[in-house]
Amino acid sequence: MAENKKDIVELRRTAKEVKKHVIITRVMALLTGILIAIVAVAYAISYFYDKFGSFTVKVNKYDMAKQGLCLSETPEYEHANAKLNADIVYDMTNISGMDIPANVDMVNGSHNGPNYIAYTFYLINSGDDTLSYEGELHIDNVTKGVDEAIRVSVYKNGEKTVYGKTKSNGSGKEKDCDKEFLSSTAVMRTESEGFKPKDRDKYTVVIWLEGNDPDCIDKIIGGTIKFTMIFKIKETT
Repeated sequence: MAENKKDIVELRRTAKEVKKHVIITRVMALLTGILIAIVAVAYAISYFYDKFGSFTVKVNKYDMAKQGLCLSETPEYEHANAKLNADIVYDMTNISGMDIPANVDMVNGSHNGPNYIAYTFYLINSGDDTLSYEGELHIDNVTKGVDEAIRVSVYKNGEKTVYGKTKSNGSGKEKDCDKEFLSSTAVMRTESEGFKPKDRDKYTVVIWLEGNDPDCIDKIIGGTIKFTMIFKIKETT
């Protein structure tokens, strides 16, 4: 009789152990699933961050709310925008700047070519006061040194300026460029004085990988670069 009781106790203990094992297994499976989901979301965010938003235009929201400085893809705008995003070009390969159409600044909004980004927008004073503004085009992120061969052409009211990074040997600007990048993170700056109500400045930004640049070599393949152009009202003294 004593032996039977012992067997029952051992059986109950074994059943509890089995139940505990099942619970632990389920918890581990759940935690593994959650971890996989987190990794998947992080990967998706990283993927889309790499694939989209290579060029963004912004206006300080305070300046838009208080002074009416706003953005639009067309000169006749219906909505005041504080932020605009250009479409991305997938798998961009190198070209010559000579391959870009001469009238590239004549189309509004995104109008990319096979291997270049082109975006035209308008900075508008929709307020009641005359103001002055300044803008800067800067590099948010770059990988694999792709900025060594990147070119950025900025048209302001039809006037074109081509920017490129200083030669890797430090000897100055590339021969196809009008100006060097201001720094490792800033491409160019612009400003306007006496920007009256209803005035609008037209900008076109074109970005490509210059095949004639000596730094356009295999090691930059797969590199990414992201730009943002930010405008704000210039402080007056």
